[in-house]
Parts: sequence; C-alpha cells; structure tokens
Amino acid sequence: MAIYANLSIDQGSDFSEELKIQDMSGEPADLAGYTIKSEIRRTISSETKYDFVCTVTNASDGVVVIGLPAATSNAMRPGRYLYDVEIKSDISNIITRVIEGQVEITGGITRSL
Repeated sequence: MAIYANLSIDQGSDFSEELKIQDMSGEPADLAGYTIKSEIRRTISSETKYDFVCTVTNASDGVVVIGLPAATSNAMRPGRYLYDVEIKSDISNIITRVIEGQVEITGGITRSL
C-alpha cells in the first residue's frame, strides 16, 4: 500500500523533494535494478500530465529525488492536482505504487525572471 503525502509547489519555481522509500518491514528499500516514474494530473482520468524528474541518489538506502523545473510548474494552472510515484523492477517487471497524494500549485505573480 502506498504512503500518502501531499506536496506544495510554487508556480514558476524549481521544485525538488527527497523521498525515502521503505520496504514492507519499514527498512530502506534497495532500489538497485529499479526504474522510478512519477506523474502529476489534474484528475485520475486527465489526459494532460506533467512528469516529475526522478533520480535515485542512493539506491541501497532507497533515496529518490523528484523534481519539477520552473518552466513546467509555470505552465501549470494554480490549483490541486494528483500525483503518484511508482517503482518497477527491471528483473521481474513488477510495478509498485509507493507514494501518492495531492499537489497544490500556488499561483505566482512574477511571470518571468
């Protein structure tokens, strides 16, 4: 079962968040040999999506960083969105949702720097 965690992103700003993925016993998950993917959508059935950039920074300790560049957050309308993070074993092809929640895009005033 996925952990539920909400995020807040300022429109037009770079965003990154470090995630620590755990296995079923609560220990750090070993992410060697796994692919990470994360998407943001307005609703579950929305065709339009925004991809988090996912980087494993410490596979043996289950540490992943998800990020969103300023250009992408600037293109998003303020409001609530949904997201999840899935991992896929490169060996067994088993996909597991590890985190899910809401993303709040807070509107920005400055349009470009």
